[in-house]
Amino acid sequence: MNTQPLVTLVPWTMIAQFLNLMIQLFLIKKFLFKPINEILEKRRQAADQEIREAREAREEADSLKSQYETGIAKAREEAARIVQSAQKEAQGRADELVQEAQAKAAGIKAQAEADIAQERKKAINEVKNEIGGLVMDIAGKVVEKEIDEADHKKLIDEFIENVGEAS
Repeated sequence: MNTQPLVTLVPWTMIAQFLNLMIQLFLIKKFLFKPINEILEKRRQAADQEIREAREAREEADSLKSQYETGIAKAREEAARIVQSAQKEAQGRADELVQEAQAKAAGIKAQAEADIAQERKKAINEVKNEIGGLVMDIAGKVVEKEIDEADHKKLIDEFIENVGEAS
């Protein structure tokens, strides 16, 4: 009996299979791996692009945030300066008004004191004039008659009465 070997190597079959394998690898590489690699490369480039854009957007957002914070800080400083300026101006105006009021009060007081002094002088002059008149009347009466003690007392009483009425 003739036995057939289980594994036989046929050189032409092996060469044909090897050439078939190489052709398949070439075709797979050309028509399958190349498009897949191109798709993967495009995806990688798109992912890289998105990452770059995200970084740029983040940097821009950080820049805008710092500008915003700087603007807010400047606005707060400006507001504080305006409030401080308004307070100083209000305080200065209040001080000015108080000084004006004090000056007016001092002027009114000085005018009142001057008016009082003038009225006092006027009253003293009137009293002097009246006393002078009374003295003249008394002197006239003394000259007209000789005065005894009773008449003298009577003239003094009349003088005191007239002075009391005048004041």
